[in-house]
Amino acid sequence: MTSREKAALDPRVIIARRCALELRDGDVVNLGLGIPTLTANYLPPGVDVIFHTENGCFGFGPKPQTLDADSDVTNAGGEPITLLPGASIMDLTTSLGAMRNGYIGTSILGALEVDQEGNLANWATERKGRWWPGIGGAMDLCYGVPRIIAALQHVDKYGGSKVRRRTTLPLTGKRCTKVIVTEKAVFDVVPGGLVLREAFPGLSVDDIRAITEAEFEVSPAFRPMQLESTATQGG
Repeated sequence: MTSREKAALDPRVIIARRCALELRDGDVVNLGLGIPTLTANYLPPGVDVIFHTENGCFGFGPKPQTLDADSDVTNAGGEPITLLPGASIMDLTTSLGAMRNGYIGTSILGALEVDQEGNLANWATERKGRWWPGIGGAMDLCYGVPRIIAALQHVDKYGGSKVRRRTTLPLTGKRCTKVIVTEKAVFDVVPGGLVLREAFPGLSVDDIRAITEAEFEVSPAFRPMQLESTATQGG
């Protein structure tokens, strides 16, 4: 297996690629720490969005080549980014204000857990008897952004489901999640609970139930997970 083929099977890459397909031309999109920051590298051709990063930038693009990286131009995770024509750099206060006041339509946030009511927990885990690192700006995004996409691996390192009936961790946002994307499945969060929209190719509905604590219905349009845009094919 080549390095490119191995990379294609990386759960983080699968999630980021699938999250990118949730975006539409003209969207203003915040990318949170972790997996979400990878989404900028997989935006489908022909889709023009304005990416926002909490630390103070609108209008950034994918990760640059190493020799082109500027340590002063990074995303929320401290990773290098490119600045596209028309990009805007601002102080943190202005950036947080935009997050709280409706200037951003979609935010892709990493999560430790998400549940069938759309509750999202992404800010703390117990390590060596301490809870850290802190809630940060994710709470502002959960409050001020109408469409939250939760991006997370489906199970934890012990095999336990991270898509739960009810999260057990401190909440970042209550009933804020609209879409859940894992490397195994895509769920919509609706008033009645979760609806399974897609499963990774080769996985059945029963396979998804076996690794998912949350209850869910199955969409009439259920299909294998899409990882490439079909726009050029008329889809």
